[in-house]
Amino acid sequence: MRIAFFDAKAYDRPSFDRYGAQHGIRFKYFETKLGEDTVDLARGYDGVCCFVNDTVDAAVIDKLAAMGISVLALRCAGFNNVDMRHAHGKLHVVRVPAYSPYAVAEHAMAMLLTSIRRIHKAYIRSRDFNFSLNNLTGFDLHGKTVGVIGTGRIGRVFIDICRGFGMKVLAYDKFPYPGLDNGDTIRYVELDELFKNSDILSLHCPLTDDTYHIIDADSLQKCKKGVVVINTSRGALVDAEALLEGIKSRHVGAACLDVYEEEGDLFFEDKSGHILEDDTLARLISMPNVIVTSHQAFLTEEALENIAETTVQNLLDIQKDGQCPNEVCWRGGTAQDCKNGKCF
Repeated sequence: MRIAFFDAKAYDRPSFDRYGAQHGIRFKYFETKLGEDTVDLARGYDGVCCFVNDTVDAAVIDKLAAMGISVLALRCAGFNNVDMRHAHGKLHVVRVPAYSPYAVAEHAMAMLLTSIRRIHKAYIRSRDFNFSLNNLTGFDLHGKTVGVIGTGRIGRVFIDICRGFGMKVLAYDKFPYPGLDNGDTIRYVELDELFKNSDILSLHCPLTDDTYHIIDADSLQKCKKGVVVINTSRGALVDAEALLEGIKSRHVGAACLDVYEEEGDLFFEDKSGHILEDDTLARLISMPNVIVTSHQAFLTEEALENIAETTVQNLLDIQKDGQCPNEVCWRGGTAQDCKNGKCF
């Protein structure tokens, strides 16, 4: 099996080459992102592997189907960059639903600690032999309340980490996880109560119509003054302009962002020699109480291994059985399946 691998980075190749070689799958790595202008690079391949910022819209799907390509392997959990309804009946779309929830949850906590204890500022100072502690005062996490939106695997690991610090947890999820609410230190609440009573907000939910801009001007106004916002999930969960205004007005105390709504042409690339045209992102990065990492939360050795192993297994399942447990849209489904939401 030959797979066209888009948006390839050096850190992707070792694990994919290893697992691919073990099972007779050859990957052709393209550094360019998948989109309407690049989809022709997939001609002659048996499948396509893509990532979070590749564009798989109706035009791309139609071209892939016309080339005889039947499987699209996402090496990530989210699939909001794929037109799922248009893919129905044309492509098998498979994903990696869980790679390392610890990687993302630990990164969220690392960003939080870095922010509230001013570690990034202390590091820069000490490099210049400036050992002053002025303006480096932080605050304890112990006893604080964290609002966790999304209690899937990553959200629950993050909750475990927070509980280790002695924090109280307010959780929200459209589908609450059974047994998580203990009626005391971890409670499921409605969003308004979560916003009102949380010192810290951390997002661990998928991007859907319901969660688009779940953090906006209205929700931020419901929050405590000085609230810290963490997003390691999907950029469009946060209205970046509203967040910027909240920071400028001193209502938002800090923001830790591993994702950004308009990150597609920026993140994963070296833009150090270019003028950043995104004024909102430039302003956010310039703020002393904002930390931005470029969609880095997943990037651990364990996660990369899991992503490669699961992606290869997904491709083998489709090749052998025509279906896969990690399939989110299948070629052979009926129109009623898609209407009922069974394919995504």
